[in-house]
Amino acid sequence: MYKPIFILADCNNFYVSCERVFDPSLESKPVVVLSNNDGCVVSRSNEAKSLGIPMGAPYYKYKQLIDDNNVAVFSSNYQFYGDMSERVMGSLKIMTPSLEVYSIDEAFIRLRDIESDIFNKVLEARKNVFKWTGIPMSFGIAHTKTLSKIANHIAKKRTKAGVFDIRQESVCDEIIKNMNVEDIWGISINWGKKLRSIGISTIFELKKANPGFIKKHLGVVLERVVYELNGISCLGLEDSSPKKNIMSSKSFGKPIQKLSHIEEALSSYASRACEKLRAQKSKCRGIYVFIKTNSFQLKKPQYRNGISYEFELPTSDTRVIVSRAKKLMKNIYREGFSFHKCGIMLLDLVPENYKQAHFFAQNDDDSQDNFMNVVDNLNKSMGPKTIFYLSQGINKEWQMRCSNRSKRYTTKWSEILEVN
Repeated sequence: MYKPIFILADCNNFYVSCERVFDPSLESKPVVVLSNNDGCVVSRSNEAKSLGIPMGAPYYKYKQLIDDNNVAVFSSNYQFYGDMSERVMGSLKIMTPSLEVYSIDEAFIRLRDIESDIFNKVLEARKNVFKWTGIPMSFGIAHTKTLSKIANHIAKKRTKAGVFDIRQESVCDEIIKNMNVEDIWGISINWGKKLRSIGISTIFELKKANPGFIKKHLGVVLERVVYELNGISCLGLEDSSPKKNIMSSKSFGKPIQKLSHIEEALSSYASRACEKLRAQKSKCRGIYVFIKTNSFQLKKPQYRNGISYEFELPTSDTRVIVSRAKKLMKNIYREGFSFHKCGIMLLDLVPENYKQAHFFAQNDDDSQDNFMNVVDNLNKSMGPKTIFYLSQGINKEWQMRCSNRSKRYTTKWSEILEVN
């Protein structure tokens, strides 16, 4: 009986690697990328890690250390990173169709055990992805998803080749004998405490545990982990099924008091959510709109509120959704507060071909879908936000802080790289 082979492909320091693709002068230098509004460190080069800058570190707390060591600082450039991710995943799909995109910088690959010389094939794939995209990657080879995560960690931290094969049991046992149970994919600190309370503190100890005992005391999820650690696959590749709800929300770049500015932000968030809705070929039956002040600024007046609305018929028309969202926001907005964040959630999603007769419905019109398809196709071919709604605003005083953002080299014509 053939065992499946799972390979976890993971981009190394992904956001930093993206920045280095178009600026080779950053190679071998400490680099960090910051979160929304330049708040926290969300990606670090190995050189920045060696300086003691932790993941999630508040920028203001480490600014002196960053300045003293000439660390290159970038604001998040998600449009650019998203496009680079699509290029990496597209490169992997060229080499294997059995692919599950797990996150913006990770993907699982499944192969059959009968394939030969897998290690060298993976090495060749790593080389090709770097040649085609400029992004360095690490690959972990195993018989289960859980073990491929461990193998990938070893590939990234302990090898020069960037590939590690953990399929041989003796190799696997040597690797995991001193690794903490919290190092297992999906095992939280709380799960770790529960395992330690029954005398299991290492991955090897969990592997040797009785699956039935684990199921009885900790549940079926941990039982599956035991099987996975023993090379018995319980987790296959997952299809990217449509989301049941879609949320679009961001903190403002500065406190906002004016309703008009909040409406601009809400319109932009709603427009983006609608693009995602149509991309997964869905429509929504309702929306939820919310607004809130900054709960961390306790000395300032606090207010938060939300309100929902159900459409007569499911819709994906940005115009319909934005118009209703603005009306809802007017109902919950209050003067005298400095607002920190607003957002919208598209609720109760159904397939785009969903039909429901309603004699009095006002949004049952194929021309709506045709118009939105034209807008989406133009923005896809000519660049994001080539066409946008006036309600999204021009000056956008509410926009996130991103004073250190690099150019959107691959998605905006005016920012394409120039070579002299």
